[in-house]
Parts: sequence; C-alpha cells; structure tokens
Amino acid sequence: MKNSGLKGALGVLAVVGFALAARKISEKRKFMKGIFEEYDIKERTPFGFADKIREMDDEKYAELKNKMKEKFASKCYHNSCRKENA
Repeated sequence: MKNSGLKGALGVLAVVGFALAARKISEKRKFMKGIFEEYDIKERTPFGFADKIREMDDEKYAELKNKMKEKFASKCYHNSCRKENA
C-alpha cells in the first residue's frame, strides 16, 4: 500500500466535507423552522407553505421574500453572476 497516507488524507477530507455539509443543512433547517413558527405555519410541507403565502397580504409577503433572498442568496462573485443579479 504505497498510497496509504494519501488515502488517509482523502478520507479525512471526505469526513470534513460531510461535516460541513451537515452543518449547512442544519442551519437551513433552523432558519426554516423559525420561519414556520414566525408566520404560524402548521403544515411542514411545501404545499402548506405555499398555501400560507397565498393567504398573506403584500406587506408580509415582501418581508418573507426579503428574508428568503437574504438567507439563500447566491454567494457567487463572478462577473457574469453579478450582471444577472443586478
């Protein structure tokens, strides 16, 4: 096993990548749970979320939309991405 050190390093990188992905998923879940509680959404499905959005007035919808854009906005700083978003 000539490359056992390399295999170990790749294994460690895979574990770190998995941990980072799991942390990001848990942060998104916490955010969505907060949104569900704040807007009193009982049903935890996309259909329940859509039904509640349909019932909202324009002001609350704009507030929710801004929160979602802020949280889930693309972090891409490439010139082509900036032109599309602007």
